[in-house]
Amino acid sequence: MSDIDFYFSIGSTYTYLSVTRILDVEKQHQVKFNWKPFSVRAIMKEMNNIPFPKDKINKVNYMWRDIERRAEGYGFFAKTPVPYPLSEFDLANQIAILGFEKGWGEKFVMLTYKKWFQEGKEPAIEPSLSEVCTELNLNKDEIISEAKSENIEVKYNENTNSARENKIFGSPSFIVNNEIFWGDDRMEDAIKWSLK
Repeated sequence: MSDIDFYFSIGSTYTYLSVTRILDVEKQHQVKFNWKPFSVRAIMKEMNNIPFPKDKINKVNYMWRDIERRAEGYGFFAKTPVPYPLSEFDLANQIAILGFEKGWGEKFVMLTYKKWFQEGKEPAIEPSLSEVCTELNLNKDEIISEAKSENIEVKYNENTNSARENKIFGSPSFIVNNEIFWGDDRMEDAIKWSLK
């Protein structure tokens, strides 16, 4: 079974498409995705890259409609626009890292994205955070405290540094044998490359 590193940030819009379908793709192609939450925001700031500036309204509107179309093509839906950018970007990703250490990371990420893109509830703030924790039987206050711990911050920084070393510049990105595949629409290309 091929292993593919899946670098992503909760806060990336197109990552909604990947996390919503990734488990089905994994089963279909018998590959293993290694989920790696990182700070794409930190990397984009270093590049002075603003993904969807407010003065580029046509580009922004295209992005929202494109996500809706692509979701429909995959058999689910997106109701856009959604709150963006996130006010608690780092916390959302640090909770995800904690979740992967504790065994509920995938569920947290998928449920958080579902609430964001189907219900318009911004990740890592209320009411999304309480609702996700309730559905996963987690203690919200404990989760926030643990997610802000030094151990989790170190892991978050390690993932972000690993993304830099791999020359990743966006989310989602897939790494296969030192090759980068950027974007949800490159997931299948990454799988094909892993089978070479």
